[in-house]
Amino acid sequence: VVRLVESGGGLVQPGGSLRLSCEASGFPFDSYHMAWVRQVPGKGLEWVSGISSRSYTIKYADSVKGRFTVSRDNAKNTLFLQLNSLKSEDTAKYYCAKDREILRFTLATSLSEYEWNLGGQGTQVTVSS
Repeated sequence: VVRLVESGGGLVQPGGSLRLSCEASGFPFDSYHMAWVRQVPGKGLEWVSGISSRSYTIKYADSVKGRFTVSRDNAKNTLFLQLNSLKSEDTAKYYCAKDREILRFTLATSLSEYEWNLGGQGTQVTVSS
């Protein structure tokens, strides 16, 4: 059974930092590109960042570029997202996402190419003073 279990969220002041983690199981983690997506209540989902299977390619949404850093540890089947210089508009529930296709040739940036909410419930990040 494919599972993605997120953790690390919380309440932080503007300008603060958090480190999100996602433990993956049930599939060959090192053969899939991974991503982080987020959802604000009442708004749509947003693709935040993606990382290729061996970390050769990394991409970010313009809204987080320069502030967030994605990484992965294939030996531990874990995906990370370091969130720095947090803003109120970063408040959302964050999900880690798995590419729907194994060893896709390119790193996709479209939500439709990923699946999430697989066993975990996401992790809430709230940025507020």
